[in-house]
Amino acid sequence: MGHSNRIETERLCIRVPKVYDWVNRQVDIPLLAFNGTNGLQDLGFDCEGVTGAPDDPCQVLGDTALTVNCYVTDALGNPVDPLREGSLFITEIMQPEGRHEITATLPTGDTVTLQKVKVLVKGFVVVEVSDLQGNITCTSDPIPFATAQTFFLCAPRGTTVNAHLSFFECDANLICTDGDFQQLDVSITICLDVQMEATVKIEVEGRFCQPREELVAGVCPVNTFPPQCPEIFPGR
Repeated sequence: MGHSNRIETERLCIRVPKVYDWVNRQVDIPLLAFNGTNGLQDLGFDCEGVTGAPDDPCQVLGDTALTVNCYVTDALGNPVDPLREGSLFITEIMQPEGRHEITATLPTGDTVTLQKVKVLVKGFVVVEVSDLQGNITCTSDPIPFATAQTFFLCAPRGTTVNAHLSFFECDANLICTDGDFQQLDVSITICLDVQMEATVKIEVEGRFCQPREELVAGVCPVNTFPPQCPEIFPGR
């Protein structure tokens, strides 16, 4: 009988994070409004080439034809990517008696027990005001923002929150009157992606890997399938 190249599979136990629940929510953070002299003082604008603090961008740049930008920073005012892990402070707010349970009714009429989970999101934004030519720019101090969101999720004891942002938008509107600062409003919209996870051990069928043979380099392209997304399609 000839030798068979068939490699037998076996049952394997692997340790992986399991997703118990997963939601995505749009959050409009309450408007950050800065008014009058006190508001200008809180913003702490610093304008290029102008001494004294805080500067009034309306006096330095005039009150028309201004460009106003808003972006995420760390506590020191350094720009960061809001979608990158660790750029914002995101954590679960621990409740004194643990996650409270509620009974929810599904569209089918069945009931399910869910847990109340509170998530805190904190960060900083900076507002930049410049003339249309970009010759002079006035930069604010880092402006703190925060939101606390409540979710009802499948979050039994032992699961942890894995949360991040999938979208961030910041808009700022500056109002000047006769060359003086009147008001600055900052609006922030985020999409908060929250997963409840726990590390579990599951059994799968597979085989142990072996080193592959080296390939001979060539110039011909190799046809491959694009990567798939089985988490969302075909789904259940």
